[in-house]
Amino acid sequence: MTRGYWGARGNVWTVAKNTLEKGLVYAYRDRKQKKRNFRSLWIQRINAGARLHGMSYSEFMGKIHDKGVTLNRKTLADLAMNHPEAFKAVVDSIK
Repeated sequence: MTRGYWGARGNVWTVAKNTLEKGLVYAYRDRKQKKRNFRSLWIQRINAGARLHGMSYSEFMGKIHDKGVTLNRKTLADLAMNHPEAFKAVVDSIK
């Protein structure tokens, strides 16, 4: 599994083993962190889109839940970023 590693990391058994184990630990940890990072990114994009229409993120999400709109953050972020007219329609429907 250490094929392609450079120097001692590829051919000294103990160094290669330690490097591989640490890499696997990072891979496991970062699969969890990737989910957190994407959620944070979606929240930032929704906040930016909502502020263009005079609302904060918390106001927007509160009203969206009160109205029973079932769009998730990933979808809302995509609308805010790539389809601003559709996002405006969502904002108008909850105002």
